[in-house]
Parts: sequence; C-alpha cells; structure tokens
Amino acid sequence: MFSGSIVAIVTPFRDNVVDETKLRELVEYHIHKGTNGIVPCGTTGESPTLTHEEHDRVIEICIEAAQGRVPIIAGTGSNSTAEAVQLTQHATKAGANGALIVSPYYNKPTQEGLYRHFRTIAENTDIPIILYNIAGRTAVNIEPATMARLAHDCRNIVGVKEASGSLDQMQAIKNLCPEDFILLSGDDALLLPVLSIGGTGVISVAANIVPQDILGLIKAFNSGNYKEAQRIHYQLLPLIKALFLETNPIPIKTAMGLMGLCSDELRLPLCEMSGPNLAKLKTALSDYGLLQAATKV
Repeated sequence: MFSGSIVAIVTPFRDNVVDETKLRELVEYHIHKGTNGIVPCGTTGESPTLTHEEHDRVIEICIEAAQGRVPIIAGTGSNSTAEAVQLTQHATKAGANGALIVSPYYNKPTQEGLYRHFRTIAENTDIPIILYNIAGRTAVNIEPATMARLAHDCRNIVGVKEASGSLDQMQAIKNLCPEDFILLSGDDALLLPVLSIGGTGVISVAANIVPQDILGLIKAFNSGNYKEAQRIHYQLLPLIKALFLETNPIPIKTAMGLMGLCSDELRLPLCEMSGPNLAKLKTALSDYGLLQAATKV
C-alpha cells in the first residue's frame, strides 16, 4: 500500500505565511523525480507551529497538486485524541490516501492510553493509518506488544513509521504484527538496515533534496543489487549526518534555501543554524555536488 521513497515535505514560508505557490511546485518536483508518496504536516513540515487553518490548507494543497499521481499521507497527530480525530477526519474528507499519526507528546500516556488513543482515531475514520513512533520527541515509546494489539484490533491501522532507532524493536514489530503490516524507516540513515529486515521504505527528510538517490537505494535493494544499494547508502551517510546537525527541519530548510528549492524561512522557536554548523552543512552539500547542481524548481 505505502512503500518506497516517501518524502516528509517541508512547509515553505514567505514573510511568515505559507507559500502556497512554492508548495505546489515542490509537490510537482517530487512527482517529476519519482518520489513514491508525500507526507505534509509532519515534523519536517513544522506542524507544531501551523494554525489549524494552515494545517488543513497545506494538506488540501498537496492533494490538489498531486491529482492522484502519488499518495498523500497527511500528518494528523496530536496529543489530544479529540483533536487528532478532527484533523484525521478533515484529511479524509479532503481526499488524503492515508494519515500519519504521531504518538501523543508531552502528556506521556501509558501503553493502555496509547492503545485507546489510536483505537479511537481508527474507529472514527476509514482512512489507512500509519503510526509514527518517535519517543525522542514524544517521550513515550509505542511498545511492540501495543503496536501488535492495534494492528490486530484495528483494520485500518496498517503500518508504522519507526523512528525509535532500534532495529531490535523493529524486528519485534515484524514478528508480532500481521505479515502485511507496513514497516517504514523513520530514519534516513537506517533505510538500508530496515529494508534488510522486511521494511518497505522510508518517510524521508533527505528526499527533500536527493529524492532520486533515496529512491535509487530502494530500487537497487528491491532488484537484488545489494552492492549498489550499499554504495548509495554510504554515499548518503555524510549528507544525512549534516542534515541532523541541528533540530530537524532547520538543516533541511537551510539546505533547500541554499539550493534555491524554497525559502529557508522557519518559524520560532526554530531559528537559523549556528555559524559552525552552517559551514559543515555547506561543505556536505558541496561534497555531494548539490550546490553546484542547484537549480530553482
């Protein structure tokens, strides 16, 4: 259902307003580059600082621009169950193909609370749901047993974006969940290892600037050309490391600004990169050949 290179698309701003024209151009850019799916309003899309109206509008624009050519998996998570239901119902009505729902942050629910949260959302929409497990941002891990319970009890909870960084946990998920439960890497650097344990792809930050290489790695692996997949993996690693020198999406937005893909404008509390880290990012982009090859969308 959902596989391959799925980009966690940035939300471009201009003068603190969502740049709708540029967002449409970015969607077209990804379709042209072969990206397999688009996630608006995730962490990379700065969803925490979007108003509800902006959040809904960004999802609508991506759906309109894609015109059914690639699936749109809308970020609709919240630490309020009622709000997550509302956001997911809007995405469903707008025509999204799926929803990416992050585990509740800050209020630190128990595993039973996580189960009830996701089950309530699933019961209030028919849209396919991808869980988003990233304890580093939410303070709570969705344990494999809880994930398996949700996968078995909720027919429209179809997969997980795993950003725990734990291959042990991901293997437990593969063992406990139904065979067709989708495992997507939430870390660009772990894409190749995740594919090797049965993952189907990645929801990627790096794909914002190197969509063809993320896709190329997956295609090489799926065709059995493991040496080529490994070559691309190691080629990507220094760039991926540079894209996480500071909190995502600060470096990726900065890189896109340097490449002329969109404005590097961020919303507080996110701010511009520090001088030393910016220099490191520029070096990584130059070494990869991205600054020389940069052209506007």
